[in-house]
Amino acid sequence: MSKSSNVRELKDRRKQRGTVGETLAAEFLEKNGLKVLERNYRFERGEIDIVAEDGRELVFVEVKARRTTSYGEPIEAVDANKQAQLRKIAEGYLFEHHLEHRPCRFDVVAIFFHNGKADIKHFKHAF
Repeated sequence: MSKSSNVRELKDRRKQRGTVGETLAAEFLEKNGLKVLERNYRFERGEIDIVAEDGRELVFVEVKARRTTSYGEPIEAVDANKQAQLRKIAEGYLFEHHLEHRPCRFDVVAIFFHNGKADIKHFKHAF
């Protein structure tokens, strides 16, 4: 197998793990009383994994799925630059849906895959 096909296979596995993680996160949120409105909402060049409602509050959710903490905890991946990008995308969502005055928050759902199981942690008001 060539180096480029190894890289492509690794990216495909990461994308698949991300998709599975987003599905697990959406199911987890719904089991905990949130209503998922959209998945993979795109605005300009960015994306928010999940847009949900928690009562009257809109919740913009970033999902981070990992097999290890070799690159740090998933919550650490949502750094200042990522937070700024998510805020911009959320502003786009609020504008497009005429919800500018709706209360909202940003959550992170971290998923660790190990031994065929998923450990899910929900960080409300993450930033």
